Amino acid sequence: MPSLLKQDPRYFYKGTGSKKSRILYALASSVMCEGDNKHWQPNYSNVIGSFAGAGMQALYLPANDHRGSGFVVSTALIRLGETSIAGVLQEFVFLKLMSNRPRRSASQP
Repeated sequence: MPSLLKQDPRYFYKGTGSKKSRILYALASSVMCEGDNKHWQPNYSNVIGSFAGAGMQALYLPANDHRGSGFVVSTALIRLGETSIAGVLQEFVFLKLMSNRPRRSASQP
């Protein structure tokens, strides 16, 4: 989907600003992304992909487990929530775990 919609789905580390602004940026990354034109736009590829994946998952459920369209919607929203949480983890946790992360020099605050 990202190549068809000309979007860049990667998470870009913000690293500066208040914790609140960084958390909001990380949470928004699941529904907003940078396009090939370098402008921010709705992350259609992630949203459509989440719903498509949830729809395919529903196809593999036995007939007695079908819960209608509510299952597809709730599963897709869970997937979008997972990508939001992944953005927060990338912003705050994973950078600290990397061994080759950029180091601050003594002159930087």
